[in-house]
Amino acid sequence: MTHRHTHNTPARAAQGRPFPTLRGTVGFLLLTAALLLGSCSSIDEDLDNCGHDYELNYELRLVTNMTTELQTQLNTQTDVHVADALRHYLQNIFSDFAHDVDLSFYDTQDDSTRLHHEAHIMDANQSSYTLYLPMRQYMHMAVANITDNNQVSLTQDELCHTARLQQVQADTLRPHSTGLFTARQPMDVLADRDQTFNVKLYMVNCATALVLDTTRAHISRMEVLATGFASSFSLADSTYSFPTVSPIFRTDELSITEGNEACFCSVNMPSRELPTQRLVIETTEPFVTQGGQDALWQYKVYITLPNGKITETILNVNAPLRAGQLKIIKGKVDDMGVVRPTDASVGVSIRLDWNPGMSFDPQL
Repeated sequence: MTHRHTHNTPARAAQGRPFPTLRGTVGFLLLTAALLLGSCSSIDEDLDNCGHDYELNYELRLVTNMTTELQTQLNTQTDVHVADALRHYLQNIFSDFAHDVDLSFYDTQDDSTRLHHEAHIMDANQSSYTLYLPMRQYMHMAVANITDNNQVSLTQDELCHTARLQQVQADTLRPHSTGLFTARQPMDVLADRDQTFNVKLYMVNCATALVLDTTRAHISRMEVLATGFASSFSLADSTYSFPTVSPIFRTDELSITEGNEACFCSVNMPSRELPTQRLVIETTEPFVTQGGQDALWQYKVYITLPNGKITETILNVNAPLRAGQLKIIKGKVDDMGVVRPTDASVGVSIRLDWNPGMSFDPQL
């Protein structure tokens, strides 16, 4: 098998123009495949099974509300440094090109075994490859940015219907370190016919941030956990799996240079979602939702006061967190260490003088 791999200078389409809507589309990959049959000779010299050059165009579609969320939620002078820190923290999550790409081609019959597999380091906006594959029907799957994500791995990918992105299993998890993108594309490769296959990859993880005003508080220590998110993603049908006990994510506290605000951020898979929370308007604004009655995901905030007592505040969010979305929750910490969210739709549960023996595993 021969490969031709060329790197082009990344073309940042988003630079020099305003963010038009909640949707940003960035093209990043051009993959040219020569799909040829291993042997074109036969007794009757029928050459219909010989290969032909086929073009596969890949496009990474970054659909995110990050810019809008930063502008609407962190829009005061006191928020400037938090917004800058959060934008820097997420620059490799909501990214407009891929570092690596994993390509699999599966049989569409019998047990859907993988017939061909390749992985490439890209670090570019566009690349081209030449591959050698027999002509037939395939189910093609692609995953971008999996190599450097130490919290998620591509597993059980020898078979099409079992391939999935799986988070590590642990009592508490670290935030994802890359933005993950996937695609699936049926391919009917025919002989002696010009064909072009357009494959679009979409983001499968998301991010959330908790911004707290600590002006009135006297705090010795703060710890923020997030929970209520999926643990795996199936590539074959683009569905998320939720365990009985939701994984708990530690958040990263960002370094804020000035002011009295603290910011904690996590990158993870989406939350559950109720069917009634999908709106027609989401064709153009995919992150507009109505909250339900029950909490879909949570923040658990533990604040240690100077006297050594710990206050636990659980923030219950009833609006779903979706793939590609950034959700910012703002609040104020009072002199008892209680977090008071500014959004009235966020539910609050408080325990004063909390101790570790009161911990529980949420079942959202």
